[in-house]
Amino acid sequence: MNKVVLAFSGGLDTSIILKWLVNKGYEVIAFVADVGQDDDFEEIEKKAVHIGSSKVFIEDLRTEFVTDFIFPAIKANAIYEGRYLLGTSLARPLIAKRQVEIANEERTDYVAHGATGKGNDQVRFELTYYALKPDVKVISPWKEPEFLAEFKGRSDMINYAKKHRIPIKATTAKPYSEDSNLLHISHEAGILEDPKKSPDKSVFTYTKSPKDAPDRETNIEIHFKDGIPVKVVNQNDGTEKVKPLELFIYLNELGSENGIGRVDIVENRFIGIKSRGVYETPGGTILRIAHMDIEGIAMDKEVMRLRDMLTPKFSELVYNGFWFSPEMDFLMSAFDKSQEVIDGVVYLSLYKGNVTVLGRESPSSLYDQELSSMDIEGGFNQLDSKGFINIHAVRLKAHHAILEKQGVWPMPYMKKKEKEKANV
Repeated sequence: MNKVVLAFSGGLDTSIILKWLVNKGYEVIAFVADVGQDDDFEEIEKKAVHIGSSKVFIEDLRTEFVTDFIFPAIKANAIYEGRYLLGTSLARPLIAKRQVEIANEERTDYVAHGATGKGNDQVRFELTYYALKPDVKVISPWKEPEFLAEFKGRSDMINYAKKHRIPIKATTAKPYSEDSNLLHISHEAGILEDPKKSPDKSVFTYTKSPKDAPDRETNIEIHFKDGIPVKVVNQNDGTEKVKPLELFIYLNELGSENGIGRVDIVENRFIGIKSRGVYETPGGTILRIAHMDIEGIAMDKEVMRLRDMLTPKFSELVYNGFWFSPEMDFLMSAFDKSQEVIDGVVYLSLYKGNVTVLGRESPSSLYDQELSSMDIEGGFNQLDSKGFINIHAVRLKAHHAILEKQGVWPMPYMKKKEKEKANV
């Protein structure tokens, strides 16, 4: 029999796929990744063995997720289409990487996953497989004609589970799909496929409603070194966290309690389909705002402009599954260089869904209070500004002369305003 390492969650899809692979003659090794989801891993292991798995790997990847995936994304200020903080996108390459490592340990070329043929995760898993193990053999049942012929919908899967005595939690209590990890929880599909339908209160599980959040501010400080958070201090009660995993979990707790990090969007999947997603990203939202603020005081203007040009590309690469790619290596090197002096402390207030920056300080500060002051000359000769403006005005004057010569000056919107004035 060929051995295959299956990315196994214990849900309906991967439970059915595990049995389906066993029935096709594969020896299935179940791999369960702990990336911070609230699951009973002992129960999942029992389930995998009951269905027919010959071996089960349960891997705690939480610290690696924080240090090697979440923190680099924070250094890049990553955000997809201006709103999505890439919670699922960042976890998939980590899961797929460890899956490939287990396949190598087990001396097999076969790996399998339960991602559908319509979504982004299939791409994220498989591009990682091929990048790290070019000779890999991928089994993706949702793209197999034989599997699709047998399972045309959820009812077929439930019937298959009953037939083969596979324990499942078939319920209509949550008629939508969820994916959770340390960075976020996503809610999509099912009743949420109607983009006009507002998500019910029961949808949200990571965060309190801002309406129900405490009627008091939580004041914290986040310390950065080379663009990485190294300490969080709660000024209200003195709590301090310095270890990466503990620090991030604590920020999640603070964000959750204060109703921070909810987003409801329609986004563009890599394969060209639009999808509606409701996300909760409490700790990541706080951290990104703090990181952008410390950069404001410690990062050179032109370096920031270049980095900001690269951030959308980085976010797109993460979303589309190209974490392990030469272009990502290039961007990571650029971001690491940009963060060499991003040190200091950001002071924040958390209150009813809002993250407000109260102040910041940095040993690498490029801010000169005297130079910026309107009250102190501070060594800046204001007469120099006259020449600065004249130089920048040269092209504007030339542009005006050309338009006037062609008879198209004033510009259309100015003509419209003049016409409106005349009518009045």
